[in-house]
Amino acid sequence: MPTAERRWAWPLLAALLLAALGLRLWGVGSGLPYVYNIDEAGHFVPKAVQMFAPGHNLNPGYFVNPPGLTYVLHVAMAVWFGSGKSVLHEYSIHPDRVFVLSRIVVALLGTAAVWLLYLLAARLFDRRTALLAAAIETVAFLPVFYGHLALNDAATLLPLTLTLYGSAGVLRHGRRRDWALAGLGLGFACASKYTAGIAILPLGAAAAACYLDTPAPAGRRTLTGLAIAGGCALAAFLLANPYALLDFSRFHSELAHQSSLSEEAQGKLGAPKQGGVLYYLWALTWGLGWIPSLASLGGAIAVWRREARLGWLLVPAPLLFLAFMGLQDRYFGRWLLPIFPILCLLAAFFALTLIRAAAAGRRALAVAVAAAVTVLLLGQGLLYSVHGDVVLARADTRNLARAWMVAHIPAGARVVVEPVVLNSWLLRSAGSSQRLWRKYPALESVIAPDGSLAPQDVHTVALEDYETTLSPALIGWYEQEGYCWVVTGSTESGRALVDPRAAPLAVAYYRALARRAHGAYDISPYTSDDGKAPSFDFDWSFDYYPLAYKRPGPRMTIYRLAEGRCRRGA
Repeated sequence: MPTAERRWAWPLLAALLLAALGLRLWGVGSGLPYVYNIDEAGHFVPKAVQMFAPGHNLNPGYFVNPPGLTYVLHVAMAVWFGSGKSVLHEYSIHPDRVFVLSRIVVALLGTAAVWLLYLLAARLFDRRTALLAAAIETVAFLPVFYGHLALNDAATLLPLTLTLYGSAGVLRHGRRRDWALAGLGLGFACASKYTAGIAILPLGAAAAACYLDTPAPAGRRTLTGLAIAGGCALAAFLLANPYALLDFSRFHSELAHQSSLSEEAQGKLGAPKQGGVLYYLWALTWGLGWIPSLASLGGAIAVWRREARLGWLLVPAPLLFLAFMGLQDRYFGRWLLPIFPILCLLAAFFALTLIRAAAAGRRALAVAVAAAVTVLLLGQGLLYSVHGDVVLARADTRNLARAWMVAHIPAGARVVVEPVVLNSWLLRSAGSSQRLWRKYPALESVIAPDGSLAPQDVHTVALEDYETTLSPALIGWYEQEGYCWVVTGSTESGRALVDPRAAPLAVAYYRALARRAHGAYDISPYTSDDGKAPSFDFDWSFDYYPLAYKRPGPRMTIYRLAEGRCRRGA
């Protein structure tokens, strides 16, 4: 690379990496000391901590999500806190410190993925394309938002981009180290998130191109390279997920369970109904951005005209990924992240192709067009990522609601709290086993519409079925049993209100509650309550993308019942 090109490329890359890290660290303590994302609360951090507990080993005992990130967090905790005993102590007394460390690790991994994307684009195209591709991933909303949480979605971008970098090297050079890098990245990526296995398609395309370009007698080099990549992938996968082999029966059963969860019929009340492919195409318009999404489509076409081998390397994977994921019955925007590096690369390539064609050698015009295209590509992502960070940096509505309850509801009072929080929210403090209030077993009982409760009717219900347990008759039951305070959250009520035909009794319950009870406290996450607040959505109600949000969390309302044992002075 010419020295002059280094002089401007490296400082700009350094600035991009600082921006990427800053966007992912801003608001990293959101919600703490309480963890409100149910996946973050249950999947990786607690499993990493559990490995330090007496009687436990490095077997996560859990493979619904692969444990690659769990082991990374386990090592980070041991290094930062000094010993397993210290980790267990911090987690029991100050769990927020453990979660902050884990989120910072994910933010660092996401930032490193931006750097690798730069290297990938430079290997396939040039430094200008590389900087623009890295800039798109730096500011795109979904990588930034999930770079804040101790989840595997954003963290997997690092090994996934590594395998793409290795596959690009196979295509360009066919060296053994390129095959090894591609295999290592693929193994680590699959050990972090199963759907990252889509990266095998670019590797296969690179291998095919390498084989076809090699004279017949030397074709063994490609077969040798495939053997190297396959061996490295297997070794990396087992290194990051050793109990896939050592505890194979559990690994197999939970992998099958994860597959069944993705393929099950839409049992989630309030889930979108338009179909997965359309949902994911919509999600790209905000998760990546309108202009980058359209530019990636243009890039998918343009890359074939430049070099067919590059087309085979880059285009089939995102198309097949969209088709496969779109055929599942559950879909969330973050599940698109495994194809983001390729989409950012295609978008940047198309933009630079457009700039060069428009400028046609006129330097002043090239600068003006480049500036305009860059703003269009990055503007939406930057705006919404910064807005999201501002939101995350503010107090969560659930924290504010709890603070009000501590100040106004006597300890030991009976309360009904919807499953918008975990049980730790009810404890006196972190590390305490004593609850401040007596919580109604919302996920354990079903009350008949007439208010009766037969012993055989009592059973545990899934979180997703909570609204099916609701009916107006419950309000009388609360008053009869002395549960005088009812705490609701819009991420629960919204599921019923957005699909009233599917849960008519739940809708009637919320209306009756608003009519019969006194609204003692209400905190909204929105900038105004003029009816323009977004309706419930399994992405936007939890990632706060709409500009209507001013703070994280659902709308929290606390009601005071006034009849039966709840009558004042009764």
